[in-house]
Amino acid sequence: MSNDISNILRDWEYDSDKSIRIVEADDGREVIQVRLPLGVEQYELDGRPDGQRPFGKSTLLEEFQERIRSSGDAFKLTHDDFLLLSNEGIIFYYRYLRLFQIGDYKRTARDTDHNMQLFEVVEKYAEDDEDRTMLLQYKPYVLRMNAISKAMLFLHQHLKTAAREILESAIESIRSLPEVDTPSFQFERIRSLDYLESALKQVHEKRSDPVEGLKGELEKAIENEDYERAAQIRDQIGERLREPEGD
Repeated sequence: MSNDISNILRDWEYDSDKSIRIVEADDGREVIQVRLPLGVEQYELDGRPDGQRPFGKSTLLEEFQERIRSSGDAFKLTHDDFLLLSNEGIIFYYRYLRLFQIGDYKRTARDTDHNMQLFEVVEKYAEDDEDRTMLLQYKPYVLRMNAISKAMLFLHQHLKTAAREILESAIESIRSLPEVDTPSFQFERIRSLDYLESALKQVHEKRSDPVEGLKGELEKAIENEDYERAAQIRDQIGERLREPEGD
């Protein structure tokens, strides 16, 4: 069997507006594929994105949570353990970015929940303060993505009050985060608060229009030159404009 993927690349030419697809694997399961300018990425839709089962668990985080339950406060997360966990967090990050782009907010919420739990383990049990700082500087961003995905799920059900509560809670959580002395933390906290407050304002002020939050996302995507996401949001806006008002 040839390892050459030229036929795959030829049959699926790169198009930034159509770079993500869900396909059926040989065994019937669905996987998400991403067409890049020079290749293809593939992620499992459920479990670990790479399909591995460390220690026979669905995720490495699950294994460490079990160790914590067994050891209690005596548990310590070594630097090597931290590297393993942070690497798992990175591949979850890669996947939830793609899931968010295609509007799969349920799985985006699930994957960001995973990374939030990972942050909790590192924050409480890491032996090395540098490890703790390295990870927690990105917590505002993950809080934002988690809140936006859950708020979008409520908006899809026309539950605007619940969506507002999710956004308000995330804003308060980010404001009350302990200081992390890195430029990334400062940047992500300011950007995430701005993003969430803008989305909340849209929900408050445009009660008759459930797509205003999406319009704010679109503006941010264009500002960040994330044109793939912008194209997806435009499609979602078109769909939402045809939906009846609720809540």
